[in-house]
Amino acid sequence: MVTAQPDDGWRRGVRLGVDVGAVRVGIARCDPDGILATPVATLARDAGPVEGKTDSDKPHVFRDMQQIAEYVREYEAVEVIVGLPVTLAGSEGIAAHHARTYAQVLGKLIDPVPVVLTDERMSTVAATRRLSERGVRGKRQRAVIDQVAAVEILQQWVDKRRRT
Repeated sequence: MVTAQPDDGWRRGVRLGVDVGAVRVGIARCDPDGILATPVATLARDAGPVEGKTDSDKPHVFRDMQQIAEYVREYEAVEVIVGLPVTLAGSEGIAAHHARTYAQVLGKLIDPVPVVLTDERMSTVAATRRLSERGVRGKRQRAVIDQVAAVEILQQWVDKRRRT
């Protein structure tokens, strides 16, 4: 199930944040109280479906999605928060379409754990700025930028949820 907001309000538990990119997927997690998001991993986007997951009536499940499903089980996540890259004007382009599709397939894979889409405007910009301020540049930055963007997405989401 993919939603814009969770149906049942705040409940204690680990959440995973996901930054879906064309080449890599950043993963972050927060503590059960939703106070602090931390990086988990950067996964390569995988062009090949997982063996045994190619039935014509089911969507292709890719290795990166399978790894996220493993993180959901490992951390006993209660929700997965996927960044939705909307433009500064608030419209959705091709990247948002890809993120929605990714979230829908992931949602079917990890059901009954809900997948929540959240506006991720400027998350990569903020992540790049944070890394640059810490002196991380070039190849070192590319290796972790997706994780840091996932942290930004998840931290903004939990902060907003705690305020309401």
